[in-house]
Amino acid sequence: MTASKGARAPQTTFVLGGGGSNGAAEVGGLRALLERGIQPDLILGTSVGAINGAAVAADPTVDGVEQLRDMWLNLDDADVFGGSIFSGAAQLFRTRTHLHSNQGLRRMLSERLPERFEDLKVPFACVAASIERAAEHWFTSGPLPIAILASAAVPGVLPAVEIDGEHFVDGGIVNSIPVSRAVESGARDIFVLQVGRLEAPLEPPRTPVQVGLVAFEIARRHRFSRDMATLPKRVRAHVLPTGDAKPPKLSQLNYRNFRSIAERIDRAYEAASAYLDALPSHP
Repeated sequence: MTASKGARAPQTTFVLGGGGSNGAAEVGGLRALLERGIQPDLILGTSVGAINGAAVAADPTVDGVEQLRDMWLNLDDADVFGGSIFSGAAQLFRTRTHLHSNQGLRRMLSERLPERFEDLKVPFACVAASIERAAEHWFTSGPLPIAILASAAVPGVLPAVEIDGEHFVDGGIVNSIPVSRAVESGARDIFVLQVGRLEAPLEPPRTPVQVGLVAFEIARRHRFSRDMATLPKRVRAHVLPTGDAKPPKLSQLNYRNFRSIAERIDRAYEAASAYLDALPSHP
């Protein structure tokens, strides 16, 4: 999505990172931005950030964010994953690749989002990881819900998504917080909405599950740190805070944890509002 010759580059880009149920924090940041009249020319999302980003691209208003907040507040893990952890174990036994069906998430996306990228009010793109090409793939046009489903297909939790004979899994594997894509698109002001895990200290893993979590966190943080350190001088990037005084340790992360959603959204809203109000001037 690099700006073509003669086309206007997106001046302001919202970048929404992945992070499972912690993605509720991004809703607070989005509200703070839109209340201050900071409107995106482009929205980029990964995994849960793709879900939030597409919702705002469909309705880039404070009212649109309130509808997104209502969705989060009424969300239950059964809506996304369906059934109990025991049924998940049975699903894993049957498939040998994933704990949960993606039908609940697919249904929710189809009910709440437009059918196609072209129906959105703000240009939007989301990233997924191609298994066959071992590379990041950006969806920018065509059917919308299935592209987001691919971007949010957490390996081992949800099945890979097949699109045109190619299989895709969670975009966080290849570009968890896609600042680089915003730069390539020509953005001058980038607002990064993240879920708070960047501040959580990493420790040597003690269990097989932690081995995978730590490896993933190293990969996602390394790329983000590199992208932020190599920003062109023309680009201003703002990483909105989430307001979490004590970010969760990896050992405490639970992808099915949908408790305290309202508090998480409100903390992020207050923290992002304070950050934005302290800026010398809004773009």
